[in-house]
Amino acid sequence: MFGIPGRFETYHAMYSSRALAILVAFAAVTSSSFAQNWQGRGRRIPNRDEYPNWTIEEPFADDVFTFARIQYDSQSSFGRGFGRGGGRGWMNDYPSSDWNFSFRLKQVTSLQVDPNGRVLRFTDADIFDYPFLYMNGVGALYLSEPEAQALRRYLQNGGFLMVDDFWGDWEWQVVMEQLAKAVPEWQPREIPLQHEIFHAVYDLPRRPQVPSIRSWRSGQTYEDHGPGSETGPNYQGLFDEQGRLAVLLCHNNDIGDGWEEERSDPEYFNNYALKWSYPLGLNIVSYALSH
Repeated sequence: MFGIPGRFETYHAMYSSRALAILVAFAAVTSSSFAQNWQGRGRRIPNRDEYPNWTIEEPFADDVFTFARIQYDSQSSFGRGFGRGGGRGWMNDYPSSDWNFSFRLKQVTSLQVDPNGRVLRFTDADIFDYPFLYMNGVGALYLSEPEAQALRRYLQNGGFLMVDDFWGDWEWQVVMEQLAKAVPEWQPREIPLQHEIFHAVYDLPRRPQVPSIRSWRSGQTYEDHGPGSETGPNYQGLFDEQGRLAVLLCHNNDIGDGWEEERSDPEYFNNYALKWSYPLGLNIVSYALSH
């Protein structure tokens, strides 16, 4: 590591082995009542009491993993005819996705996990306390100059960023333009199936594509956000000078919807959440904490 302030060194020292210690098999966990007692729900503000909750053990109060989501501004328009414009933005899938993933992470690993997660901006002073950051619905992302510089410091000092749920050519271009404000010298490279991201804890037989539950219910395996949305999953990464994957780009994918919609439909849960979204998410966190 690079002498970064905060807890990066602690995380990397604790999880420098190949993967996090798995305490129970994920397939067994999914037979729990939480997975079985699904209920179709309309779109509304989630109630925290409807989700699993737990208390952090006192000796680990200051040493927990926290799912940290980035709050960002959205461009109002691309002027190109496609994209989300000022749509869902950073709150897409929030907070259900964060709560569900945090619960599963606690349930199937040896990590102490914060049950509530955290919402941050890149410019927050304590961002270096969080070795894993998550962004969702970034098709209209806009980074100010202070945010871009803060992101640069975070990544160059060992931080990891997962960028999820953006589709098609136009949204890809927007995200690349914004990330280039922070690390213009880092060019995206395709991440092959052989990469550790797909095998750190669970061996995935292919690079998954997860559509939103709404798209799936309409018979699509992808979300239509304009040209290029239908071309299959596009996993690319930005790598630092030491060859570490620092930014994971889950393009033409909505991994977070598999987390958010765990209880919405058992078929979607089995085909996407159980099979792809959770295993991949656990792999990604394992990689972020051990590199």
